[in-house]
Order: sequence, then structure tokens, then C-alpha cells
Amino acid sequence: MLTEPEEQRFTRSRSVVSRVVAGETLIVPVRGKVGDLASIYSFNGTGSLIWKLMDAPQSLADLIDAVEHEYEVQQEQAHKDVARFLDEMLSVGLVDVCPRAAMAGAGMAAVEMTAESTGPGEAWNS
Repeated sequence: MLTEPEEQRFTRSRSVVSRVVAGETLIVPVRGKVGDLASIYSFNGTGSLIWKLMDAPQSLADLIDAVEHEYEVQQEQAHKDVARFLDEMLSVGLVDVCPRAAMAGAGMAAVEMTAESTGPGEAWNS
């Protein structure tokens, strides 16, 4: 489970390509300038919401808040879902932790969005 300091921010890895196809978010890791088609990931509504938000660096608390409000779930459930998603995405290299120095000039603008309501829970499939 994530035990990161509150000030850390998470963002999409630069070594992936993502597209929304037929309402489903698909992620392809890029290794050596070539898409790794053996490792395509697909996200449900919750994973897609988190992924879209991470277009700009986001804190764990911000991501939990977004899931809690979008799906009207308790904070404990939102925390569990977001932490599990981030743990898995960090372990396979799809998400990066932003260095604090880079965050100072990033201008943390809020990202407002909506996502397809498929409910919380398992946010991705590989």
C-alpha cells in the first residue's frame, strides 16, 4: 500500500501511449521506441478517471477525492481503490512520482472532468 508523503504527486509515465477506444482507455508501454503489444492495459471507468486526471501531476488525496465524488463512495473505499491502482501502475512503470523540484514550477491547475460511471473497484485489466 502507498505510504508516500502527502506532497508527492503522481503522473503518467512518458514511456506509454494511451488512447480511448470505444469508451475504454488503452495503455501501451513503449520500450526502445516500439510499442510493447504484449503488455496492453485497459482501464475501466475508475481507472480511466484516475488516468485522465494524471495528465497533470496529482496528489494521492486529490485522486481519492475525485473518485469519492465521481462514484459517491466512502473515502475508505476510494482510498483503497486509488492506492491499489497507483501501486499496480507504479510497479509496471505506467505511473511516475514527480520530483518535488519539478512541482514548484508546474502550476498545479485543477483538472475538472467526468468519467463513464462504471463504479469503483478493479480499475484496470491487463
